[in-house]
Amino acid sequence: MAPAKIPSFDELTLDPSGPKGNAWGLFGKDNDLGMLNLLTPEVVRAAAQEIKEGVRFSLDWELNHLHKPFYGRQTFEKSINHKTPRVVNDDILVLNTQSSTQWDGFRHYANQSHRVFYNGVTQEKVENSTAIGIDAWVKNGGIVGRGVLLDYASYAERKGIPIRAFESTVIPISAIKEVAREQNVSFRPGDILFIRCGFTAAYDKLSVDEAIALGNRPSHDFIGIESSEETLRWLWENQFAAIASDAVAMESSPVTGPQIPQEWSLHQWCLAGWGMPIGEMFNLEKLAEYCREKGRWTFFFSSVPLHVPGGVASPPNAVAIM
Repeated sequence: MAPAKIPSFDELTLDPSGPKGNAWGLFGKDNDLGMLNLLTPEVVRAAAQEIKEGVRFSLDWELNHLHKPFYGRQTFEKSINHKTPRVVNDDILVLNTQSSTQWDGFRHYANQSHRVFYNGVTQEKVENSTAIGIDAWVKNGGIVGRGVLLDYASYAERKGIPIRAFESTVIPISAIKEVAREQNVSFRPGDILFIRCGFTAAYDKLSVDEAIALGNRPSHDFIGIESSEETLRWLWENQFAAIASDAVAMESSPVTGPQIPQEWSLHQWCLAGWGMPIGEMFNLEKLAEYCREKGRWTFFFSSVPLHVPGGVASPPNAVAIM
């Protein structure tokens, strides 16, 4: 349950034993939902009003869409188990849950200096319990509420700004704010934010050989939004329940690269500090096209991840309904 009042950004570091800016204990000492607590029944009921035409868009890439997953992750495998002599089939899947469209759960990325996850959960506890597992989201009904899309890629095209999707390109938060103003978007507490950076569109133009070579690069350099105090302040003050984009890591990648001031790392603040899910490589192309056509950028969003006890991450099984 959401508290009566969300503290301001300047009031953060709620637990002095934890990292700078943490919101530990805001929803209870052992709470597994973090900012998803903002998805109250009232927020979800209001989000249902976004359904106008009943048009649906899946936001998941295929599980095998990446010809060579990044960061050395395992390639998706699928086999058919024909249960002879009957004409009956099962299929068997082997996958890294972060090898295509994904939610990063709170067990994925710790605060690296304090070496703990959201609400102070240790690596030992991760390995010996289901604490802060992604299954807690599923038990709560998933990530369901009002989605808001900011189409930076189209904005950049209009402004003549090159989209260097396969470099450590940093999208300034000032540009993201400008996109919101141009789209006449206003935010509500509990919104689920989506930013279209242009990565998936660029990837889909590659040949298979080019895509494999991209996955084999020694440094995983990709476009993403700015990691800064201003970005984090904006995210917190708008009280988003979750954030996602079509980029590889939401923030510019690699997340430990020189373009990321680690003091303001989005992965550390959002996942370990606030319990704010981060979605990556969401397929926003058809949704963005429809939003441009209709001139509206909000929609009903539903995502129910895999129900894996103690899960670290998951394909989102996401749909946007307008």
